[in-house]
Amino acid sequence: MTELYRYFKFYRHSKLDLESTQRMKVQYKELDVNSVLDFIIDIPSIKEYFGDASLNVAEIGDGNLNYVYIVRSDDDANKALIVKQAVEYLRCVGEEYALSRERMSFEIRAMKKAYAILPKHIPKIYYENEDMSLVIMEFLGRHEIMRKGLIEKEQYPNFTEHISTYLSFFLFYTSSLYLSSDAKRKLIDEFNANTELCKLSEDFVFTTAYMDDETNDNENIVNNDDAKRLFNDMEFKAKVLELKYKFMTQTDALLHGDLHTGSIMLNKEQTFVIDPEFAFVGPFGFDIGALIANLVNNYIHHSIVTHDAKQQAYLLTTIQEVLKKFERKFLDLWTQHTSSALIADGFLDARYLDIYKKKFILNILRESIGFAGAKMARRVYGVAGVEEIRGIDDMMLRHKAEKMALSIAREFVMHYENIKTIDEVLEMIQSER
Repeated sequence: MTELYRYFKFYRHSKLDLESTQRMKVQYKELDVNSVLDFIIDIPSIKEYFGDASLNVAEIGDGNLNYVYIVRSDDDANKALIVKQAVEYLRCVGEEYALSRERMSFEIRAMKKAYAILPKHIPKIYYENEDMSLVIMEFLGRHEIMRKGLIEKEQYPNFTEHISTYLSFFLFYTSSLYLSSDAKRKLIDEFNANTELCKLSEDFVFTTAYMDDETNDNENIVNNDDAKRLFNDMEFKAKVLELKYKFMTQTDALLHGDLHTGSIMLNKEQTFVIDPEFAFVGPFGFDIGALIANLVNNYIHHSIVTHDAKQQAYLLTTIQEVLKKFERKFLDLWTQHTSSALIADGFLDARYLDIYKKKFILNILRESIGFAGAKMARRVYGVAGVEEIRGIDDMMLRHKAEKMALSIAREFVMHYENIKTIDEVLEMIQSER
């Protein structure tokens, strides 16, 4: 059972014109490397993309939830598309562990909405079919997973500009600061049936990682004083519980739901956000916090393992710029749209509206850091650790990295409500050495 769990892990009216067999019901059929071509070969958009070229298929999934195939032209290996299909079980374990394939419906819907808002940062969808739990999308062959690049000391000069645009636009345009009351409630109805994956987050981000549980990295917990200290830290756990309640009840905006550096593919020029299968309508700060947590984990790796001062400085600057640029862009969007479900135009005078907005954006910053702390702490002993820490082979260095992660995480969770500036966040990170 332990191994099983270890692997678990704008629109008012969108005009996105996607070809979809939702117009006509299709009976679900699980595809494999041999049947993928038979299914996609007659789809007009796919025929138009590949032309008359003969095609080949390879399975490239990471072995966790879904099956992922790359379909290539025999004439040009760079001419390729990705086919992703959800199955009715946890793929890495097998059919004995049932898992609803409805998760792909939420991923498709989230991608479509994000693409309508920010096509530059979402892979192009060539075909989608909720009945088949399947999406065919752009192949990002010139891009790499951000986590792996950062571990290898890569730096991405356009990342903060891109990701702050993604976060500010996606969160603003799916919130009550832009949408009508009716549209917002429809959005909630469309996504908040994603209960299975939301429950995974409730359990693995906010609960089991802080107690004796079979899903944890139990080999690393035995005779581990730091683990015992975490499990017995009731003051910390009570604050995590507050964050969990926000996660469960706040419906601020549509979220990616799992925005870590493994869900970002990029190069020096472009940034794409992928895999939004955990999408739901939740608190503004959750996606931002998830990203910050992963950047801090990478900072810890380079503090403990590589001792690369330049990469550490780059990561701190990245965290600072993401938060500052998000704040500026979010407020700019708010200035452009003066009437919404929340605030009628003219309801507050300029002075009080400015005070309200400043308090509002500060609260997003604070909750982002609180969620970042929970996301960091859960990676230490809980299911689905991160490569920056759990991938450290030297156990002495790994324990140092774990200790540093828990220390920063505790600072974030215990003190996020008192943060006044972004610079204070950087001070909290740097003070835990």
